[in-house]
Amino acid sequence: MNHTQQAARDHLWLHFTRHSTYEHHPMPVIERGEGCYVWDAEGRRYLDGLAGLFVVQAGHGRAELAEAAARQAEKLAFFPLWSYAHPGAVELAQRIAGYAPGDLNRVFFTSGGGEAVETAWKLAKNYFKLTGKPMKHKVISRAVAYHGTPHGALSLTGIPAMKAAFEPLVPSAFRVPNTNHYRAPEGLQGEGTEEAFGRWAADRIAEAIEFEGPETVAAVFLEPVQNAGGCFPPPPGYFQRVREICDEYDVLLVSDEVICAFGRLGAMFGAERYDYQPDIITCAKGLTSGYAPLGAMIATDRLFEPFGKGEAMFAHGYTFGGHPVSTAVALANLDIFEKERLNEGVREREGAFRGTLEKLLDLPLVGDVRGDGFFYGIELVKDKQTKETFDEDESERLLRGFLSGALFEAGLYCRADDRGDPVIQLAPPLVADQAVFDEIESILRDVLTRAAERL
Repeated sequence: MNHTQQAARDHLWLHFTRHSTYEHHPMPVIERGEGCYVWDAEGRRYLDGLAGLFVVQAGHGRAELAEAAARQAEKLAFFPLWSYAHPGAVELAQRIAGYAPGDLNRVFFTSGGGEAVETAWKLAKNYFKLTGKPMKHKVISRAVAYHGTPHGALSLTGIPAMKAAFEPLVPSAFRVPNTNHYRAPEGLQGEGTEEAFGRWAADRIAEAIEFEGPETVAAVFLEPVQNAGGCFPPPPGYFQRVREICDEYDVLLVSDEVICAFGRLGAMFGAERYDYQPDIITCAKGLTSGYAPLGAMIATDRLFEPFGKGEAMFAHGYTFGGHPVSTAVALANLDIFEKERLNEGVREREGAFRGTLEKLLDLPLVGDVRGDGFFYGIELVKDKQTKETFDEDESERLLRGFLSGALFEAGLYCRADDRGDPVIQLAPPLVADQAVFDEIESILRDVLTRAAERL
């Protein structure tokens, strides 16, 4: 164990990490990155199969993004967006509004994704109070969905185990089924049932609104492709039906695109990819490709209107929301998107990525491969015929006892996750090509084969 690893073990508190893992093993220290790869302090190379954390869209080591940050820091390192603007925030807000669908023209900057979700819920409640519907405060989200760690965003999260340690949380958040077609109810599984399943899942939202009382429900929070549980794309017609339901009951549709925006699905926004119009979009991560922290809530003109007159004020904000250095990096990052056609590249290569991952379906542990764009989940099962999953102890031994460490040792950084059923998630940088896809498939094939033998 070197000095850095010892200091990390003694002083650094990692996020979402069992520190007991490092009682007898050195903590990995990632030192540099280039393109789709990162290197640790010992010089070992790893394929970044998760773009950091669904973040590094343009790839590691982009000098132009670092230079944009340095130029801005020399000129204006910091100024808050409290009653004053700065040029970077103005230009970036205008540019984001230009990409966003419909009249999503108002951009409220945050430091990251959880703050953007928190902001959206607060706006929904505040908006309805100002427009004569003060009882509309409840929110609906989906089972197994993850929306962030702040108390409000965590209340929206549909993963009980992640919430138990922090309860009681913010009340008034309710859950509906997600769009995992692989685990759909009997009669709605298999080919040809996708549209019927989507209608069924969307109608559960209407049912929840009716049960709670339409006069009390403010918003529905949905990811275009649900992350937790392993990448659930929307069935055909799902979001169109959800939009109808939200319009019928005067409920806001929030598209939580912290992961899905900025190229992850081959479009600036997932709502564009799946052709639906939200009232609010939340985003972060890929906006700067991770080179500086930044998030945003994008709202329609209708939602801003009550705040644009008289003494009304949205009494909410963050010290570092819309930080000048972060907005400069975001603008440079969006320049790369346009110059290098990152969205078009994802759409051109997503079929090859899917096809390469689907080769793994011949392995005994691989039950399902699903996703869109450069955002995929591989669900692991005990029995492919019955879709029987692993119990809690088996999942613990499979994921944390073997797969996480074995994949990293084999040179692939990705996510082995069991917040729902056990899955491996993959979301490489948007610059990934067939050689990267093949390397991912080769490593997964070897490690999953060994995992099956151990079981």
